[in-house]
Amino acid sequence: MAKATKKQALGRGLSALLKDPDNDIKSAKDKNADKVVGSIVELDIEAIEVNPFQPRTSFNEDALQELASSIKELGVIQPITVRKIDFNKYQLVSGERRYRASKLVGLKTIPAYIRIANDQESLEMALVENIQRQDLDPIEIALSYQRLLDEIDLTQEQLSDRIGKNRSTIANYLRLLKLDPIIQTGMRDGFLSMGHGRALINLEKLDEQLSIYEKIIANSLSVRETEKLVRENQQKSSGSSKKSTTSKVPKEIKGAVKNFSEYFGAKVDVKVSKKGNGKLIIPFSSEEDFNRLKKLIEGE
Repeated sequence: MAKATKKQALGRGLSALLKDPDNDIKSAKDKNADKVVGSIVELDIEAIEVNPFQPRTSFNEDALQELASSIKELGVIQPITVRKIDFNKYQLVSGERRYRASKLVGLKTIPAYIRIANDQESLEMALVENIQRQDLDPIEIALSYQRLLDEIDLTQEQLSDRIGKNRSTIANYLRLLKLDPIIQTGMRDGFLSMGHGRALINLEKLDEQLSIYEKIIANSLSVRETEKLVRENQQKSSGSSKKSTTSKVPKEIKGAVKNFSEYFGAKVDVKVSKKGNGKLIIPFSSEEDFNRLKKLIEGE
């Protein structure tokens, strides 16, 4: 208990130091900066503003009230993190739920870790801290990944190192942003899972995505049932596409293809569109077989 009291008193002492205009700390090199930066300081809650870079825009009111009740009973157990932006002015980097809940119960001060960071560093800290949360929906995570890539100018490989996630995991989340906005909203509201979203993203046409999305909602389809519907839709689209784009192969071309097959020692296939253009397909069974065909084409 004595240790906790000492820690709290230290926080109040540092708070007084920060309110001294003759000792205003603007950078990590300033006098007394080493005493403040990284320490837990009791800050006036009114001296803190929300982070404009906060990637999270929605907060569950019931969960916020529960947290407020806990804070009223036990206090703020985990300090928030802020960055100093001016004399006795701070901006949230992480801990907005704790900050909001503390204001709800009327706290005048809140324990905080102080950082000195520029806008880009603040954005990165907020985004990375946000990604580590357990209660984010897949679209929130995808949007945070996209912002880190775009606004911090990271590559997927660098992002993978920063957050400790595989590149394939990051890519799967980012692909969700190609879904129709209505479906993205459905995922954010919890009507379907990331598994449903990953199945739907295989459909290129947004109207097809929406059609199956409506069936998922209406019939409470599982991810496996959704994947089956997507496959059936793709097969149907593929079949109709082939019918509309391919044409009968003219006799003279058929004869030439037969000669090609004999020459290459492989069953050569041909596809001809209604416009008259087409392609030859020469299969090979191995790298050695490929090299054999290559020599025949080059006339060696």
